[in-house]
Amino acid sequence: MISLINIRKSFQKTPVLHGIDLQVNKGEVVAILGPSGSGKTTLLRCINFLERPNAGKVHIDDCQVDCESVSKKQIVQIRRKTAMVFQQYNLFKHKTVLQNVMEALVVVQKKPKAEAEKIAREVLEKVGLAQKADAYPSELSGGQQQRTGIARALALNPEVILFDEPTSALDPELVGEVLSVIRKIAEEGVTMIVVTHEMAFAREVSNRVVFMDQGRVIEEGPPELIFDHPKEERTKAFFKRFAQSWSYDI
Repeated sequence: MISLINIRKSFQKTPVLHGIDLQVNKGEVVAILGPSGSGKTTLLRCINFLERPNAGKVHIDDCQVDCESVSKKQIVQIRRKTAMVFQQYNLFKHKTVLQNVMEALVVVQKKPKAEAEKIAREVLEKVGLAQKADAYPSELSGGQQQRTGIARALALNPEVILFDEPTSALDPELVGEVLSVIRKIAEEGVTMIVVTHEMAFAREVSNRVVFMDQGRVIEEGPPELIFDHPKEERTKAFFKRFAQSWSYDI
């Protein structure tokens, strides 16, 4: 369903991604792990061209593009097949929760407002925010704001949802509520790629773990294999260091 082939990205002549290959099947949850600065977020942003790769190919469903010659029209097609949940929520402060979720449905997908509102209320119910539909972002906790971001992504009915460290900006006591919502979505068979430092979550929810370091995929496989029996020394060192964070309650 999703295929990344030889994705390369540099910033001001500094290589960040060194020829990444990645396959994601429909309904699969892939967790991307690794130290800060390993290129995880850049890779995620390259999938929907928030960052344009310098080279490589991106295939999502029936849309196939060459990154060196991709057109604006093709980028729009790719973005319509993806939705992204950001670290910092990126909500419109002057709009209510309901209006934030409706925005892309009306502006981008050109749905009638009545239809957009129906979809928005359904996804807000799904993430446990039905009673907050008329609230503004300033009236919400960080966890509720992030759940609004997740609802906004779900409303678009994308081929894949991209999560970029969805809990990194949250107070520790709010992490569990967001991870529980993401887990529920995963159980419904939604295709997801999740960049995260939440080890317990990655181990429990993902079908496959990809470990990155210095812009390269070092190792990938089922969570039980990567966490318990990593083959590469760099992977072993990373998980040994972070072993204490595997017990997060979600």
